Amino acid sequence: PDSPLGKRKAIYQAMLDTKEDLGGMLRGRIPFDGTAFTSGAAKLDELSRQPWQHFPQVRESDGDSQARDEVWQRQERFQQLARELEAATAELRGAAQVKPLKARALEAPVAKVEAACKACHEEFRIY
Repeated sequence: PDSPLGKRKAIYQAMLDTKEDLGGMLRGRIPFDGTAFTSGAAKLDELSRQPWQHFPQVRESDGDSQARDEVWQRQERFQQLARELEAATAELRGAAQVKPLKARALEAPVAKVEAACKACHEEFRIY
């Protein structure tokens, strides 16, 4: 759990759990709670800035990473997608500050975050 791989997996899991709660509120799977949504958007924004520091300069030889070799071979693109995710979560955080909070107004910012996650996964994650 203290390895770079373990740390980034924990952050990614926390990001997924938080994003699922936010999406669940907008899609009716769980009741919409404006206070919880605002808090979750802030948490997701903070989390989105954390995993990148746990990618060492070279790929770990052991472990069960789902990162493709391209993470290390195409660092510029990987970092670009990381910044795009950070921008999307910052936008969501800002949208979640607008009162009164309207679920409908949050759909596009959440979709942008989901698209940023998907774009990086498609290029850099092993499924």
